[in-house]
Amino acid sequence: MNKEEFIKIISKNKNLIYKVCNAYCKDNSNRQDLEQEILIQLWISFKRYDGRVKTTTWMYKVAINTAISYYRKNSTQQKYRSNIDISLISLEYEENNIIDEQISLLYSFIDGLNDMDKALMLLYLDNNKQKEIAEILGITETNVATKIGRIKQSLKKQFINHKE
Repeated sequence: MNKEEFIKIISKNKNLIYKVCNAYCKDNSNRQDLEQEILIQLWISFKRYDGRVKTTTWMYKVAINTAISYYRKNSTQQKYRSNIDISLISLEYEENNIIDEQISLLYSFIDGLNDMDKALMLLYLDNNKQKEIAEILGITETNVATKIGRIKQSLKKQFINHKE
């Protein structure tokens, strides 16, 4: 596996990284920091990727684990941050990622979920199968189905309450 192959995979799946970054942080500079960390972790784990799982499954697993770990240690990192030129490694996202008001509201409700439920819904909304979600998150398919049902009910109630 070489650098060109890695860049090709990242370019093809850049929206996956965007979704994870957007789901786990709203502040642009933090989102850019998380994006960099995900890219670094993907590069580090790229040499161990053997193709036994789908590329997107591997990428989601790395990206979500990185996002969760990133915010667990965020308070320590805040002390030692410095600005760098993000244009060196920043991904450019397609304009079709602009979301309308209802989707924006949905994501704000999802943002209020705990880390595991947030990851679960992110994967669900990206049309991953329950088996893939279970594999990425390290839980059973039954647990995935149960959690999705409960989260959907909770989100539905939030939409209803928001309209009132």
